[in-house]
Amino acid sequence: MGAGCKGFRPARFPTFSHEDVGNFSLPDRRDTPLYPRTGNTGSSLLQRKVLFIPPQTRHTPAQQALILDHYKPMEAVEEFTKIESIFVRHRNALLVRGQFTPIFTDYYLHLMDLKLRHKEDLDQKLKDLLALLTLHMTARPWAETIAWTVNLRAPRVNFFVTGGSTQENITGNLFTENIKEADRNILYSQTIVPSSEGRKSTVELDSNDPFEWLETYYTQSEQRPARAFQLKDENYAIIAAQPDCDYEWLESLNAEDVEKIMETEETKVLETRKFRFFCGCSVEKILPALAAYKNNKEALFHGDPAIEVSCPRCAAKYIVTPDML
Repeated sequence: MGAGCKGFRPARFPTFSHEDVGNFSLPDRRDTPLYPRTGNTGSSLLQRKVLFIPPQTRHTPAQQALILDHYKPMEAVEEFTKIESIFVRHRNALLVRGQFTPIFTDYYLHLMDLKLRHKEDLDQKLKDLLALLTLHMTARPWAETIAWTVNLRAPRVNFFVTGGSTQENITGNLFTENIKEADRNILYSQTIVPSSEGRKSTVELDSNDPFEWLETYYTQSEQRPARAFQLKDENYAIIAAQPDCDYEWLESLNAEDVEKIMETEETKVLETRKFRFFCGCSVEKILPALAAYKNNKEALFHGDPAIEVSCPRCAAKYIVTPDML
């Protein structure tokens, strides 16, 4: 069942603030099992068609269109993006890197399931944020679940990404409608830690460049400098300063230097984590957002037999009927 089915109408959700979306985006890990990678779109769970794309493939705009418009049904393949944490000796810096084709492939398959296509520049920024948050989570303690919301003035858009190392997942969404106009670009960060109050921070941004957002965030919230890079073949890397870091060396790095760092520097792999593009949403987790209508269903359904609601974390769509509230 989809949005075009007769009798179904999109739910009139209130406009989400960054805090609303952030709170919704941080699931309780106790009730968020690691489901098999079969998709997040409700009725299509058992019918998902998957295009296998070789890991070496890099998604150009033309390939993105191909993925979304023309695909062959094949069986799903369990594949994660491996992220390495590497200590750079003598420079006292932490290199975190990964190859993101598996995550980006699942991201495009997810859009294909939803029949969505973002504008190219917004699409690239969301992909960059997915990669950079994944790298940042790998540089942080395992137990943390992190959400970033970036509110831009022009274009007026909200980017949202969230994930956690324990869940081994990353997901995201972007919003271009009903966006409250802001007087400046802002990154909101929310971190949840078990048995802790967690942390929130707000960082003012001076550009529309996700790599500069990451570097600004590290300077202001992490209280240490970091550099972020997009490398060849959908590889991404961040290098964050550690105590007694060689700051002059860190500042001088370019993408070519980072690609060769395992050859030019003495390094040690500290750990490896893995991630996939996966939300974990379900209609059962969406329903609490509609609890206010339980005793006034007509205000939500207006006589319709069902409505379609969307997950604010990943835009997956679900059909809700009055008897489900």
